[in-house]
Amino acid sequence: MPEASHTNLPYGVRVNGLAGVIRRGLAAAASPATAPGMRRYMKSDMPFLGVPKPERVRVLRAALDEHPLTSRDEWLATALELWRGARFREERYAAVDLTGRRRDWQDVDLLPVYDEFVVTGAWWDFVDEVAANRVGPLLRAHPAHVTPLVRAWATDEDRWRRRTAVICQLASKGATDRDLLRDVVEANAADPDFFLRKAVGWALRQHARTDPDWVRAFVDDHPGLSALSRREALKHL
Repeated sequence: MPEASHTNLPYGVRVNGLAGVIRRGLAAAASPATAPGMRRYMKSDMPFLGVPKPERVRVLRAALDEHPLTSRDEWLATALELWRGARFREERYAAVDLTGRRRDWQDVDLLPVYDEFVVTGAWWDFVDEVAANRVGPLLRAHPAHVTPLVRAWATDEDRWRRRTAVICQLASKGATDRDLLRDVVEANAADPDFFLRKAVGWALRQHARTDPDWVRAFVDDHPGLSALSRREALKHL
């Protein structure tokens, strides 16, 4: 794997703080031969360094070993610095990954941050992780606070907020709020957007693992579901 010196990086890296440590680690793990293919697959305007997920995980773990988090403020500031200052997509992946490292620091105050990731990330690779593994746990932990927000997102002009609303309960299993699931799916079932139709089918398919009879009945009661959503919903039934 190619090495990059701290004085000859492919872009300007801040040398202090955890964000700088992570950026240096990603730069050192860069694979110029792999990066173009990753960018094409993701249809990304932002370039890649060519660092696959297992290596990104290793880089983040090593960075946290070298520069342990001292406070929630530092943790959040680092994630935002990585996200907002990113020149390569892996930096944004690292920002999202970092927010998942401390479950004890998760609370509803983070919802504006996750909303920023969704709206400015504006692609499924960021949105799906944030929806299922950041917003979803907050919804289960704080339903009174988060449910109204999810309902609002379900009819928002931004399709990625809507996708987040539809799939944020993917990991909820028996704790799924079926009324909320019904409402967010119904709000988006007729939308022609591929990512929303796929999300509707995915959300129903996942819930079918826990409650197949409810999903069968829902699909039967909604003949207007797109062929894609219906096929995905019934895939394992």
